[in-house]
Amino acid sequence: MKAIVYRKNGPPDVLSCEDLEKPIPNDGEVLIKVHAAAVNPLDYHLMKGGPAPLRLLFGPRKAKVPGVDVAGVVEAVGSGVKEFKPGDAVFGTGRGTFAEFAVAPESSLVRKPEGISFDEAATSPIAALTALQGLRNKGRIQSGQTVLINGASGGVGTFAVQLARNFGAHVTGVCSAKNAEMVRSLGAERVIDYACEDFTAGAARYDLIFDLAGNHSFSDCKRVLNPKGIHVGAGILAGQKSLVLMFGGLLAVLVVSRFSRQKFTTYVAKANREDLSFIGELLASGRLKPVIDKKYTLDQVPEAIRYQGTWHARGKLVVNMDAP
Repeated sequence: MKAIVYRKNGPPDVLSCEDLEKPIPNDGEVLIKVHAAAVNPLDYHLMKGGPAPLRLLFGPRKAKVPGVDVAGVVEAVGSGVKEFKPGDAVFGTGRGTFAEFAVAPESSLVRKPEGISFDEAATSPIAALTALQGLRNKGRIQSGQTVLINGASGGVGTFAVQLARNFGAHVTGVCSAKNAEMVRSLGAERVIDYACEDFTAGAARYDLIFDLAGNHSFSDCKRVLNPKGIHVGAGILAGQKSLVLMFGGLLAVLVVSRFSRQKFTTYVAKANREDLSFIGELLASGRLKPVIDKKYTLDQVPEAIRYQGTWHARGKLVVNMDAP
């Protein structure tokens, strides 16, 4: 099978398209013929790696295939798999999805709803789950609340704006001027152009700040949070910061938050069938619509990850395996 491979950490130039053996599903796993996958910031950071010493210690020793989001058709199932059979159209998260075939745990897949394309389904696992779990589980979003989404035009942000509106919140989106109309069309009542206005210096107050950009400190955001407001920091992977600086800064903020009525929290989204099914229902009903910036073929994955690393993607980047 054709797959995108890297054997050392570095920029997208370390990626190549090669022929590999088709993977074999283990117990509880599903082999998927991939129709579409999507690029995430995590792909960029894992491939790039951290400082040189860490790359030497923990970098890949053998061919590694990146990619997590997947939508496709079940090719084969491992022992113990009960929910799926060959021929089922599915979407969710797996491993090594920038390939013609990929393996995924049964527990991280659901059936693809009819009426949505493989491309649309592939955009949603990581990004929509991050938005859903951040707003609902960590932010405890409620109808009628004022919610600010910093980074509203990105992959997670475009889902977050729509989900917040579905939850009945009043949404303010922060993005560039060129993306303002798009963010409004997704449900934001107000849009702030970050190049002209610093939301942390404004008069508005928010019950929840869902920060996907990571370009303002918790101390700055505290002044525009309501007394018991929550700041959900989901933008730890945004931008060019090193992994060491990211997690060091995160630890400091978590310590400060323990002594404040206004809370800072962060998390790692986890794929589960209940949440994926909920996302699928929203996609099928039209209450959630993916925003796709660009589509790429498999051999264009290095270009896609390079573009992801500019942090200017509008919505999601899709890798379409069916493209000629």
